[in-house]
Amino acid sequence: MRKVYMDHTAGRPVDRRVLRAMTPYFRGFYGNPSSLHSFARETRKGLKRARAQIADLIHAERSEEVFFTSCATESNNWAIRGVAARNEKRGKHIITTGIEHMSVTNVCKLLMKEGFKVSFLPVDEYGKVELDALEKELTDETILVSVMYANGEIGTIEPIKEISEVVHDSKAYLHVDATAAMGQLEIDVKKDDVDLLTLSSNDMYGPKGVGALYIKRGTRLEPLIVGGGQESGMRSGTENLPNIVGMGRAAELARAEMKAESRRLSRLRDRFIVGILENIPHSFLNGHQTERLPNNVALRFSFIEGESMLLNLDIVGVAASSGSACTAKTLEPSHVLRAIGLKHEEAHGSLLFTLGRQNTDDDVDYVVNLLPNIVKRLRAMSPLTPSELRENV
Repeated sequence: MRKVYMDHTAGRPVDRRVLRAMTPYFRGFYGNPSSLHSFARETRKGLKRARAQIADLIHAERSEEVFFTSCATESNNWAIRGVAARNEKRGKHIITTGIEHMSVTNVCKLLMKEGFKVSFLPVDEYGKVELDALEKELTDETILVSVMYANGEIGTIEPIKEISEVVHDSKAYLHVDATAAMGQLEIDVKKDDVDLLTLSSNDMYGPKGVGALYIKRGTRLEPLIVGGGQESGMRSGTENLPNIVGMGRAAELARAEMKAESRRLSRLRDRFIVGILENIPHSFLNGHQTERLPNNVALRFSFIEGESMLLNLDIVGVAASSGSACTAKTLEPSHVLRAIGLKHEEAHGSLLFTLGRQNTDDDVDYVVNLLPNIVKRLRAMSPLTPSELRENV
């Protein structure tokens, strides 16, 4: 049976070139980079090189502004809790949005239990932050605003530069979760004037289990993990050298190939969207039509549930999702889809296809040809399908 993988937001294969860069650090270069002997020299070089590769990708002024973590979730937790702990005497107000990843939303909810006030900004029907609402929420007590660069579930890209200007006029810090945008969009922390930026390795074909947090020089935050003083005392724990080297190589490849690959994925994305919307009645696009991630095809179908469509697609070898992998185990509708104004049943009828390097025109055509029959069959069994549509099923 043909296999087509279109769930790249949940997980991506490690690029072979990345794996080759990692391999020597499992056995050949195994010295602890904190040690003083000769075995540590090569590992220190690998650590330094990876930091510079990631700094180059995001146009950081100094490679020393990049700190390695275990994943994007840890980076998000560190950015928010670290700023809160260091700056609570100045203020205890944090602003975020209603469409953030759960690693942002849930840490904010925890801080609310600790006496912080958190404002959750509304977004428009496409998932874009409303700047007027942001301006109204900012106060002298606001110490941090956390907004994602782009939403991995609906694909919408946020106006980070404009958000930054509003935030810094109020002397607050700006944290940006760039997980979904990494390797797909040109990110420039200097031009956008970002204070903290979350990065993920696997989202740019690097290994799982490693991430990074960009911290602009002068940004005040407490360490989340303390111990032996690695990462300039900001994130203790022996560095995961093979994975860090892999993340650095993935960043280097992303910078070199991003423009061409994003153009290719955008073409496949648009081919996919048009093919579905033209051939399946009562189908809709979630998120912004044009200001969206190159690989994101977020769709919804009336009268049926996404889980049923996923199971039917899996039977014919197609892997997709119904939203964020981090919320896949709950029966509740996506908080992102609810935040953009979708009704409960509309949110449950959504599917997310995220394209990657190995996907081709043939893959897109394969799914576009299969999905109409799957939707038709499920609608025939659904009690929600209107009688006039059921007659044509």
